[in-house]
Amino acid sequence: MGQGLSGRTAVVTGASAGIGSAIVKALYASGASVVLNARRADRLERIAAELGDRASACPGDAGEQTTIDAMLDAAETLGGKPADLVVVNAGRGLAGSVTTSDEDQWEEMIRVNLLAAARLMRSAAKRMLDAGPDAQSDKAWEQTPRDIVVLGSNVGRHISPFSSMYGSTKFAVNSLAEAQRRELASRGIRVTLIEPGIVKSEFQGVAGYDDAWWDNFGQKFGPLLEPEDVARTVRFVVEQPAHVHLNDIMLRPTKQDYP
Repeated sequence: MGQGLSGRTAVVTGASAGIGSAIVKALYASGASVVLNARRADRLERIAAELGDRASACPGDAGEQTTIDAMLDAAETLGGKPADLVVVNAGRGLAGSVTTSDEDQWEEMIRVNLLAAARLMRSAAKRMLDAGPDAQSDKAWEQTPRDIVVLGSNVGRHISPFSSMYGSTKFAVNSLAEAQRRELASRGIRVTLIEPGIVKSEFQGVAGYDDAWWDNFGQKFGPLLEPEDVARTVRFVVEQPAHVHLNDIMLRPTKQDYP
């Protein structure tokens, strides 16, 4: 499994459950120090305590710049240098289309899924650039992998009429990730988009999908993805040597033909 992550320092948002928690555990197991962020402080503290001294909880709203600054500061304290691995994972779903979804939830979903992601991507990039090395002038970047990993969705590429408001935020995130990849590639920083299909987690309940909907998808497409499947993919990407970049990965349950 790649070259391992010993000596690297990661920040993971949405880390209290599901995909985020699985990513934290995978990165830690590979040797990284990890700062965990989510709103549920009790869960974060428990996960960090279970992992050990290389894990630190930084609770708060990932959409607030003060929280973003705090988690990046915590990473520098924990690892002795700025974070070189930032996973932009915090987000939420919303059942329904433009016609049928709950309009009262639109703005909050856009704030969490798009604006929070953009703020963290911006702040992480600035700190990585300031810390160097700069691939335009310093060959040391080849021994210094730096990653911004963005969790998108397959409905951010393949339109689903059943979750089109949520999908629209992921279309936007997909665009941000590719644009930032093009912006930072020449500087030696990798920006990776991961686009999961249907994953078994808390996501569906928060999004408002009922049990019948979930059972139908499980019967049609199962076995579905587990959070650990996504985490294993993230780990594989960031363990690559600095000159190797798997920049856009879509993963689905084998039987999921659409979306």
